Amino acid sequence: MLHPNLPKISGSSICFLFLYLAIWTGLNLKIFLAFTATTLTGFHFSMTALIGLVSNATGNSTRKKVPLWELLWFSVVANTSITGMNLSLMLNSVGFYQISKLSMIPVVCVMEWILHSKHYSDKVKISVLVVVVGVGVCTVTDVKVNAQGFICACVAVLSTSLQQISIGSLQKKYSIGSFELLSQTAPIQALSLLLFGPFVDYYLTGKLLASYKFSSAAFFFILLSCSLAVFCNISQYLCIGRFSATSFQVLGHMKTVCVLILGWLLFDSELTLKNILGMAIAILGMVVYSWAVEADKQTESKVSPLPKEASEENVELLKQQQQSDGSPLKDVELGKSQP
Repeated sequence: MLHPNLPKISGSSICFLFLYLAIWTGLNLKIFLAFTATTLTGFHFSMTALIGLVSNATGNSTRKKVPLWELLWFSVVANTSITGMNLSLMLNSVGFYQISKLSMIPVVCVMEWILHSKHYSDKVKISVLVVVVGVGVCTVTDVKVNAQGFICACVAVLSTSLQQISIGSLQKKYSIGSFELLSQTAPIQALSLLLFGPFVDYYLTGKLLASYKFSSAAFFFILLSCSLAVFCNISQYLCIGRFSATSFQVLGHMKTVCVLILGWLLFDSELTLKNILGMAIAILGMVVYSWAVEADKQTESKVSPLPKEASEENVELLKQQQQSDGSPLKDVELGKSQP
């Protein structure tokens, strides 16, 4: 069974996608989205940065120190991911774009093994393979690729995988919450995307943002999309921080399944037997993945429990050392000072 918090975390992303589709389709803003995708992402991170600034100013969140070079490095990787994905989608077919997204799960697993010496059990590996096959069956259609598109796809997959792994490692390294980290990375990403995004979009489409004729309705719904993107960004950082980059990838494909189903229910999208079969396989893989992860956690807790005698002995040694130093005793277990 999937973790009970996963639907809550992914709900904002799914709502974001469908409201997005309704907004762009209903108001004919698809043209705007088509040639300003990177710049629009800069607007989204600008709103996220503003929310973080207000939250820090009002005391609703704390600001923990993260070295500037770490934030700059992360922002470069994250923006490379965004640009690479846009280039991959523009230069390749939708089918190959979906294949590149599916490849992120094994790439994340390999990179976590290289960077953090993380190992996966055979049960987890098999479940991940089932998820990839299922989503591939229900989403991949035509596959066309060229040299430029292949290079962009490789860069996108590597940078996206590294970005998602870095979200979790930075949170653990500096003991910082998901929103606190996002509020520090968002301003840097927003500034860089707003500066360089228009040039990337012009390279992709040959059109400038200034050529779009804005209306009051367009401004309103662009602002609405920026507000929804805040929740989408928070859900990504929260999921990776709470679980892992691999779990986030699996959850992302659960979002794909939900989008296909809701698209059929709400927008009369075609749903074939191939789609249904692929979704069923993918859901089975997700359920098995959740079970495998929980089983591995229970196995690890049974294999290497902390002996009670050793724990008590360490506490006693610590108390003796504090007494010899003349410092007040502190109960290690209760966190209280003792006379």
